[in-house]
Amino acid sequence: MSAVESPDLEPRAANGVKKRRNSTILNPRSYLTTELWKQAPVLKGSTRFEPLADARNILVTGGAGFIACWFVRHLTLTYPDHYNVISFDKLDYCATLNNTRVLDDSPNFTFEQGDITSPSDIKRVLRKHKIDTVFHFAAQSHVDLSFGNSYQFTNTNVYGTHVLLERAREHGVTKFIHISTDEVYGDVPIGAADLAETSILAPTNPYSASKAAAEMMVSAYRSSFKLPLITVRSNNVYGPHQFPEKIIPKFIMLLQRQSKLLLHGDGSPTRRYVYAGDIVDALDTIFHKGTIGQIYNIASKDEISNTEICHKLLNIFGLPHSTPAELEKWVQHTEDRPFNDQRYATDGTKLSHLGWSPKTSFDEGLKITVDWYWRFGEVWWGDISRVLTSFPVVEGTEIWTKEEHEALPSDSEEGGVEENGTVWMKRALERLNGA
Repeated sequence: MSAVESPDLEPRAANGVKKRRNSTILNPRSYLTTELWKQAPVLKGSTRFEPLADARNILVTGGAGFIACWFVRHLTLTYPDHYNVISFDKLDYCATLNNTRVLDDSPNFTFEQGDITSPSDIKRVLRKHKIDTVFHFAAQSHVDLSFGNSYQFTNTNVYGTHVLLERAREHGVTKFIHISTDEVYGDVPIGAADLAETSILAPTNPYSASKAAAEMMVSAYRSSFKLPLITVRSNNVYGPHQFPEKIIPKFIMLLQRQSKLLLHGDGSPTRRYVYAGDIVDALDTIFHKGTIGQIYNIASKDEISNTEICHKLLNIFGLPHSTPAELEKWVQHTEDRPFNDQRYATDGTKLSHLGWSPKTSFDEGLKITVDWYWRFGEVWWGDISRVLTSFPVVEGTEIWTKEEHEALPSDSEEGGVEENGTVWMKRALERLNGA
């Protein structure tokens, strides 16, 4: 398979500057040849409810990203005569218009590029499309990156949510559904009871702290301005279309390349996993049957350790791993995160009362996911080689390995020299030339 880059865009960093040495710039507007993208299955949820009379024009932030693209496809294709879906996305490194290309000819689908941290962008899209409903997915979400670039997480997840809330208040939306995470609860000891929605928030890393802070803004706008808000906290989501920085797609792509799985620490931390099609059904249920002012956990019982994920994938790929020597051939333990919660565990009783429960077992969902990445993973986003390394560094749409980024000179150096289409910091070019 081969990806074809959009001819109207040159590879540039987010600020328009050409790439610095030893990096990859992903182009979220890149596209597959028609023969390839038409082969991709059109994936969505399975639910359908009586359409809401007070919902017509729905804004989905982060709509070109993983979970949101599933939801965008579901709403657009399931309710073609009732809901107009506006996908709003900055098109950061982990987004791609390939995720919603199948909808481009749908009369009830529109893509708008914009940034949730820009009040003018938000005001424009709300007015232009007469938005009455907001689903807020857009966020920096990869925990590994938050340890090295936490300012960006605060800016996007906290300030961006604040901008969206304020503009939604001014505009007068009828429903605002905020997508959060189970990580805001913090670590749950083994044997402890599953946490309900009323549990104390105790985040332990910059990512989860930024999501908890965003929830505080949501709560404030609910109390102060009576904004019609619902908050959703989900377990880990996996499935086709997930950018391969997360453990499951990353491990699939590494095995496809006959490379070792890079396992953080001892591999013992567990997470509960929800298949993408199931979370779409949960969100559709909450949208049509949920109560304004409530918080809903989207919870699974499929609690899997990182080591178990390795073993399950090695089984699917037919790679022997029953002895320590065989396992060592395919699994390499790397440094752990500065801090890694051992497990999360949430109680989904409230949502189950609305009629939702997960339908896809982890083993079934994993096989579907492996098949999709086997067919499309190498072409969907462009060159993901650096993404598959341990602790890559991301700035905008530019990606380095950890080692390459550490070797770069400080960004405080003034100016730059262009050579062969690449921008070098002056000191770096001098080093290269032996000065």
